[in-house]
Amino acid sequence: MQFIETRGNDGQRAAEINFSDAILSPSASFGGLYVPKSLPALDRDFLQKHLKSHYKELAADFLESFGIDIDADIIAAALERYNGFDDPADPVPVVAVEEDCFVSELYHGQTRAFKDMALQPFGYILSRLAQQRGENYLIMAATSGDTGPATLETFKDQDNIKVACLYPDGGTSDVQRLQMVTEAASNLKVIGVKGNFDDTQSALKALLASQEFKDELASRDIKLSAANSVNFGRIIFQIIYHIHSYIELVRQEKIAMGDPIYLVVPSGNFGNALGGYYAKKAGLPIKKILIASNINNILTDLITKGEYDISHRELILTESPAMDILISSNVERVLFDKFGAARTRELMEQLATQKSYSLTDAELAALREDFDASFSNDSECESVIAAYAKAGYIMDPHTATCLRAYEELREEKLPTVIYSTAEWTKFSTTVARALGHECKDDLEALEWVSQNATVTIPKVVSDLFSKEIKHTTVVEKDAIKEEMLKFL
Repeated sequence: MQFIETRGNDGQRAAEINFSDAILSPSASFGGLYVPKSLPALDRDFLQKHLKSHYKELAADFLESFGIDIDADIIAAALERYNGFDDPADPVPVVAVEEDCFVSELYHGQTRAFKDMALQPFGYILSRLAQQRGENYLIMAATSGDTGPATLETFKDQDNIKVACLYPDGGTSDVQRLQMVTEAASNLKVIGVKGNFDDTQSALKALLASQEFKDELASRDIKLSAANSVNFGRIIFQIIYHIHSYIELVRQEKIAMGDPIYLVVPSGNFGNALGGYYAKKAGLPIKKILIASNINNILTDLITKGEYDISHRELILTESPAMDILISSNVERVLFDKFGAARTRELMEQLATQKSYSLTDAELAALREDFDASFSNDSECESVIAAYAKAGYIMDPHTATCLRAYEELREEKLPTVIYSTAEWTKFSTTVARALGHECKDDLEALEWVSQNATVTIPKVVSDLFSKEIKHTTVVEKDAIKEEMLKFL
């Protein structure tokens, strides 16, 4: 499988590269991203073949069909990382919450968020590649709260790897922050940034594209890579759980093989939704992917109006911080797939220089063939959390945004899979508030919700509050580069 570039080729890089090179060096020509030249077929035979498969078997076969240049023994060892989930035999439970609505619980991994699904195996593969090549890498991650902990967890104590993780100071929950700042491995650096997630992500992209920074790293015999979903190594693993959700509905006899379903994805940076899009394009019977956002509803504007305009918008901090994003990186990969490299480069340059772009009517129609979108505010999400709690199901605020899309956007009453991207424990103050109790911090909220909603706090979360804080650095965004070089 070869990978090509979303904004075309600059003549300095190879026109096509293999998977290993794309994940080790994810920055493409003109600031673009790498995408697969083609996709494997997810036809009926493939799905039928895996009706009785374990998740790891499904994943291994899918990766083999993709034709990536990674040794089979490395892939097998990477997939063993799913053994660290709550139930290795069922790492992604699919649970009914309505007669035709099912929650795919992606948060049963080491850091209690969906990022573990991709980062646990991806991190192992990237580390092994670095070791095989005898190369040293700085892995950078910008996080709105979940990518950071998952990145640190997968790369800690890995040879040939150092990690610099950027998070917006004050922009995460207590649990998310503690998951990062208590990591003790010597190859990890956590840096708080005075600003929001878009600030941290923009700083990461600028450094990835900076030849000066790469030259400084080269003088230390260090190469540069990234763990955000700009790296296709993340995306390839995010396709798999959409396939699993479909197969699981067939297993549960909720659908027959070949029946169409809807997916509802709470989305900020669009990686999770992109995985669903690639699965649909490869043949998975998906009617449409419904995008759920919070009040930072830039994706709703794009998908319903064809407008991406951040020129007069300020990022709003909400109770669903993983969606507090205005610059959604993986939209670019969909634009490329729909409209080609030249148009994608034009649109991305307009966004960079004018802070906006608009699709033509024909382009919007093409986008809406696969997507629709809605958004919810915090109070609406709290109402959803409260209503489902009364029925015995506790969800986090990101998952709660999905219910409006499920109720309002389906053109047909087809079975629907909602993606739950984080466990309630990561946003316990919001859950407690939704259930009628104000708490001063996460620790109080965790205990209150556990007692009053009869749910268990995982030990990996409760132990955070007694761990020693190892990382206290908080800087202005223009000091990030200097702080990274000090770490190195």
